Amino acid sequence: MTLTSKLLNMPGTPIMTECRQSVYCRALNHESTTSTIVTEDLPEPNGPDYPEQRSSLGYVACGMGAPRYDTFQTWDPKVAASFLRNGQLVAFPTETVFGIGAAAFDAGAVRRIYEVKRRPPDNPLIVHTATRDQITSLAQHIPPVAAELMDRFFPGALTIVLPKHPALPSITTGGLGTVAIRMPAEPTAQAFLAACGTPVAAPSANISGRPSATTWQAVLEDLDGAIACILQGSPVASGLESTVVDCTGPIPRLLRPGTIALEDLDGVQLQPAQQQLTAPSPGMRYRHYAPNARVIMVDTPAKILPHAQAAFIGMDQLEKADQFALVRHCHGEEDYGRSLYNFFRQCERLGVTHIYCQTVNAHGIGRAIMDRIVRASSASPKST
Repeated sequence: MTLTSKLLNMPGTPIMTECRQSVYCRALNHESTTSTIVTEDLPEPNGPDYPEQRSSLGYVACGMGAPRYDTFQTWDPKVAASFLRNGQLVAFPTETVFGIGAAAFDAGAVRRIYEVKRRPPDNPLIVHTATRDQITSLAQHIPPVAAELMDRFFPGALTIVLPKHPALPSITTGGLGTVAIRMPAEPTAQAFLAACGTPVAAPSANISGRPSATTWQAVLEDLDGAIACILQGSPVASGLESTVVDCTGPIPRLLRPGTIALEDLDGVQLQPAQQQLTAPSPGMRYRHYAPNARVIMVDTPAKILPHAQAAFIGMDQLEKADQFALVRHCHGEEDYGRSLYNFFRQCERLGVTHIYCQTVNAHGIGRAIMDRIVRASSASPKST
């Protein structure tokens, strides 16, 4: 029995509708006039390499829109990497948030990231590498200040913006002449990237504008059926996106605060606050990090009136907590940053209409927390 015929008989095979239109089968590289299951050169579905198999390994390619997947889930980085090497999208964990990855030099796969996330095409992606050696294929050159930052923070939660190598597709960098590069430290991410054998372009694994995914379940919530595979992993360690530093000019500048604090980045200056026409880093121009509820910043929970459809997250104790839909008391700023996005998603599931976020000092990781809260509050619904 062929892999295709097995897929047709497996439970959960997606979208088995007839499409009497010309169909382009990317993986098989030919045209057909009938409905077609596109399959990849992967191990047998029920073999030892697929201990976590959930559903089929193929999708129906149809001329009537984007393919739909019965999204596969696995704990094995090598299995997940086999999907990416076959031109498909894979969500994977890092120490910051989960990412949705495609081979950085595969323009078609990268374009699919933008489509799946509903992401503006001029919003650049971060390219993740397994080794320092891969950076030379991505960047035209590495300034000494960038090399020093890499020595200190790679692998880790730092992204460095460098001049783009001409061979890198422009869609990967949002049409810019720069490229954002990161080498994650999370062991599962490292194993996955090594198995991919190529740099991986990966923004956060969520619909654009929504809170980033900090668990694989949150990825499934946003992208089930839209991507081929989710590499499962433990909840992320930091919960906030990477710190982004632009090293293309004479003085390195902080473009996006993150887990690594500005105070730890010797010689790095703050990016001017004005809106940029071309932003070399994600998270700078468009709606980001916002739940469906209204996000309201408060300096103390004492100012909040109890409400059955309200929620609170912060470091101070909240009186009458039982009169709120959800309350998260954080034990320090690291706990606050790690909990924020998951809290936003919990509030959405509960139908919360107002989320009160306690402000913190914009110092250290507090700078990143306040950046995310300010953006979420400015993007959230204003109706009361």
